[in-house]
Amino acid sequence: MFNRTPELAAAALLAAASAAISFSPAAQQLPQQLQPPANEQLLLQVHAKGNQIYICKSDAAQFTWTLKAPDAQLFDKDGKSFGKHFAGPSWEANDGSRVTGKAVANAPSPDADSIPWLLVNVISHDGSGVLSRATTIQRLNTKGGKAPATGCDASHLGQELRVPYSADYLFYGPK
Repeated sequence: MFNRTPELAAAALLAAASAAISFSPAAQQLPQQLQPPANEQLLLQVHAKGNQIYICKSDAAQFTWTLKAPDAQLFDKDGKSFGKHFAGPSWEANDGSRVTGKAVANAPSPDADSIPWLLVNVISHDGSGVLSRATTIQRLNTKGGKAPATGCDASHLGQELRVPYSADYLFYGPK
């Protein structure tokens, strides 16, 4: 008879570790549609602080604040300048590498007064720096940035409005 205790213990430990990972608070709070592809890994995370810029537009008889562009500074985990986030939407690191993306999924922020969380596919790359391997971006932990429900009318047509926001951007790339 073979002693299978070490194999069973290893299997039990692996199962417990897998359960702990899949039931972590972060995994429970992140909607499925915002998960990066399974064949990708986290490359880096930055914090954005800036504005969402809206413009008052009209289509037919309805006036609405429409997103023009983000304008934010990006910071690394130590609070040091990492780069910027701007129209495109694009993210540019201080090393000159840049990515432009297209949102493919969104979910409401847990904070009702904040812009949605996003999953973004990278559609173009420039430069060969830290962002050159990024293929997917998540926008999470948003605070603010939501367009006001009022204030856009005929007398404000074409007016720009800057709404402060902050968010975390997580960049993923192939494993």
